[in-house]
Formats: sequence, C-alpha cells, structure tokens
Amino acid sequence: MQKDNIRLQKIVVAIAIVLLLVKFTAYIITHSNAVLTDALESIVNVVAGIFGLYSLILASKPKDESHPYGHGKIEFISASIEGSLILIAGLLIIGKSTFNLFFPQTIQHIESGIILVSFAGIINFLMGYVMEKRGKKSNSLTLVAGGKHLQSDGWSTAGLLVGLTLLYFLQYPWIDSAVAIIFGAYICYEGYKILRQSIAGIMDEADTELLQGVISTLQQNREPNWIDIHNMRVIKYGANLHFDCHFTVPYYFTVKEGHNELEKIETIIKKHHETSDEWFVHIDACVPPLMCRICKKADCLQRQAAFENEVIWNLENVIRNRKHGLD
Repeated sequence: MQKDNIRLQKIVVAIAIVLLLVKFTAYIITHSNAVLTDALESIVNVVAGIFGLYSLILASKPKDESHPYGHGKIEFISASIEGSLILIAGLLIIGKSTFNLFFPQTIQHIESGIILVSFAGIINFLMGYVMEKRGKKSNSLTLVAGGKHLQSDGWSTAGLLVGLTLLYFLQYPWIDSAVAIIFGAYICYEGYKILRQSIAGIMDEADTELLQGVISTLQQNREPNWIDIHNMRVIKYGANLHFDCHFTVPYYFTVKEGHNELEKIETIIKKHHETSDEWFVHIDACVPPLMCRICKKADCLQRQAAFENEVIWNLENVIRNRKHGLD
C-alpha cells in the first residue's frame, strides 16, 4: 500500500509541474489576475507535492531504535507545511487583486486563457479525487490533504472560468480582480482547515470520529467474553494507529485465553477499517458479583448474580477510565 501511495504521489508531482507551466502560459497570454491566482496556486501544488512525496517515503520506513513508533508523524508535518503554503498563496492573491481593483491592468486573449485553465482545472480535480480516495483507504493524511487541496483547486478554477466568461461578455475589468479576491479567500479557508487538521495530529488531539467508528464496530461484533472496554484512546502516526484501552474478560481466563480474545478484536478492526494498527491493552479481570449484572456470558460457571442489562458501548462511556457495572 505504501509503495502504491508513493507511486501515485510521484505521478501527481509530475502532472503538477506540467499544469504549472500551462497556467503561467495562460497568465502571460491574458494578464488576468484571476488566472494568476490559479498559477500561484499551482506553485503551491508543486511544492506541497514534493513535500508530500518526501513524507510518504520517510513514513514508509520501518520502526527503529530512534523511532519506536515509526516515522508516520512526518505526514502531519508535511500537511502543516502544505496548509501554510496555501494560506500564504491565498493572502498574496487577495493583496495583488485588491491593488488591481484600484489600478486595473489590460486583459487580453481571454478565450485562450479559458481553454488552458479549463484543461488544467479538470485534470486537477480528477487527480484530487483519486488522491483523496486512496488516502482514505490507506489512512494517509498526506494523500487526503493533497487530494482535498487539488479538488478545491478544481472548484476554484470553475469559479474563475465563470468570472472570465462574465468578463469576456461584460467587459468590466473589476470582475477579474473581484473573482480573484473571492477565490483567494476560499483558498485561505482551505489552507486553514488543512493546517488545523495537521496540528491536531501533531498534538495527538482525540479523533472522535475515528473512535466512534471503532467503538460502533466493536459493539456490533461484540462477543459474550468481552465483558467491558473502557479508557480507550488512539494516537495517529501517519497511516498507523496505536490503540490503548482496558479490556475486561472473565476473571478465571488464562493469559492465553485473554490474548485470544484480544486477537479477535484486532482482526475485526482491521477487517472493517482497513487500518495498520497496534494495540496496547491492559487486560482486566471481571469483578463479581457487580459485573455479573452486565455480563451476557450464558455459560459462565462462576456467575454470582443474574444478568440485568447490557451496557451499550458508545463514545462517552468507552473513553472514561472506569469499569462499567461498578456504579
């Protein structure tokens, strides 16, 4: 999977360089601020693509003594650089376009610009779609961020084309700068989102959406020997996930029996979420008779109280550091 991601990123970088040349050619022909907006965005695409390629290559390296959890965190750093570059490009676009609102420049050969920019926009959007889809499948923030970036680039190009078309028919020079300012603001917003997500990863911020998905999967595939799960946390290292939780099994289980139940959980999560994960689990013994009330193990020979009700696992009660059934 990692090799496929690296191969895809190499293709993206190569195409980004070609599209960069296409867009600057369009700007030289038209002298349009809106086209320049797209061209500057393409510089960001190339630089971010190179950073992304480097991060994927580094993240694919195996764990070593200096990096016992692997090198996956580099993907968050790469995404933060990409988000910052997008923000800077958006601010530069807004600044130049605001200046040209008051001091407009002559725009020419709009038809040629529309054709070239349309071609680049379609290619960008298609590349972005493929990248985001692959990134979600392989849990790669670098590919997801890059894919979203290219798709937003495609949408901004579509808006730019609307502006150029209006300019062509209405002949109002301010339309060019106004469109550029609008999409400069949109680019800033996209850069902020990518930067925010990458910082969250670097700071190990809780991914509630991921946790909710994992907890729902465990609840749906729950087995009688899985009496309780609590204090669950997850840390992302690029495409790798490190889970930490307390897992309660019958108190008379041997170490091997408890480990077998844990392996079932790992298999289920990998099957439903297609992740590369590592589990750090503290296996707890159940506490009869209190926990007998929430235990559905019908063949338990050590039961000391009747079953009363099942605790439905959800985000709120699974992340708490307290066994269920002791209240």
